[in-house]
Amino acid sequence: MLYYLFEFLEKQYQLPGASAFGFLSFRAGLAILVSLLISIVFGKTIIRKLQRNQMGESIRDLGLEGQMEKAGTPTMGGIIIIMATLIPVLLFAKLDNIYIVLLIVTTVWMGLIGFTDDYLKVKKKNKAGLAGKFKVVGQVGLGIIVGAVMYFHPEVTIKEELKSGTQTEKRIFTAPIKSNKTTIPFLKNNELDYSQALTWINKDWKKFTWLIFIPVVIFIVTAISNGANLTDGIDGLAAGSSAIMVFTLAIFAWVSGNIIFSDYLNVMYIPNFGEVTIFIAAFAGGLVGFLWYNTYPAQVFMGDTGSLTIGGIIAVIAVMARKELLLPLLCGIFVAENASVVLQVAYFKYTKKKYGEGKRIFLMSPLHHHYQKRGFHESKIVTRFWIVGILLAVVTIVTLKLR
Repeated sequence: MLYYLFEFLEKQYQLPGASAFGFLSFRAGLAILVSLLISIVFGKTIIRKLQRNQMGESIRDLGLEGQMEKAGTPTMGGIIIIMATLIPVLLFAKLDNIYIVLLIVTTVWMGLIGFTDDYLKVKKKNKAGLAGKFKVVGQVGLGIIVGAVMYFHPEVTIKEELKSGTQTEKRIFTAPIKSNKTTIPFLKNNELDYSQALTWINKDWKKFTWLIFIPVVIFIVTAISNGANLTDGIDGLAAGSSAIMVFTLAIFAWVSGNIIFSDYLNVMYIPNFGEVTIFIAAFAGGLVGFLWYNTYPAQVFMGDTGSLTIGGIIAVIAVMARKELLLPLLCGIFVAENASVVLQVAYFKYTKKKYGEGKRIFLMSPLHHHYQKRGFHESKIVTRFWIVGILLAVVTIVTLKLR
């Protein structure tokens, strides 16, 4: 909203300094600062309100050290992250940008699913919370919305370079075009068109590419949001790991939305996508500010309100940036946590069926609980997971040039 106000003031009254709001970097800087202030300053107030409304976490005894001491810690702290993200976005972003609209819808949509689950668990004392099938329906619904918008909306376009510029020649790009292309890491000709999955059979089938693309988006949204949910098991792990991923996505958004940088790095140029940097800056500020209260010993838990929202946003940003195939690398922590649960359950069922007694690969899943069972303090586990997350983020960024 402030963007439009200062744009009007600059045009009508030539107000000094109003033109600064036209710069993406200026608005992104304001977004992360305001987001940090909101999450840190108002976070305490929200925690007190959660305590007064008896929104404390009920802990199931899993035999983990220090676990029962956390009983009664306020949950649903994801509200802090959501509020600290949306307010700066509404203030500083261009609200008519289709990517910003889609991210606001994602935040509210996943936030409501997570909030409902937390409310049923804590307030209504329903240990199961929102039934798993309803969570999946919500995630699939969001995947359909995101996939359909990305595929059909006329403003979701890319530009392709027709002529490589030299010091004396101007670079020439196509007009914005609809495209189903995405980026494949580590390959020289690193673009994949989803339509190729059908056109090799029959070229006329290109019009049915949405039947491939939308299910892929659904899978990505569901997998990453569930991965973030599983990672939220010890103080600071999900928020810190997510912040690392989000800062990495900010680099991709900045580069992909800038015609000069995208050309220099030979990265797909996406018109109007740079505006997503504002959202990511606000989101990153909200995550870092939330860590003020969520690091060990946590004063608040994010609950499904936060974890499902975080995973959904990360997945949608990656899809919009045409970098979804990098998610297994960038979100390696989420993938490992997800895989540990799947492997544990599958192996237990297999061995029980074959030998009559179920066996386990890990002492406990998700993966962070395995290390707790081995005697590692949760602060050490979180710090080491963050270090691994940073390494994965660096490798992900390096893929911009490593082909």
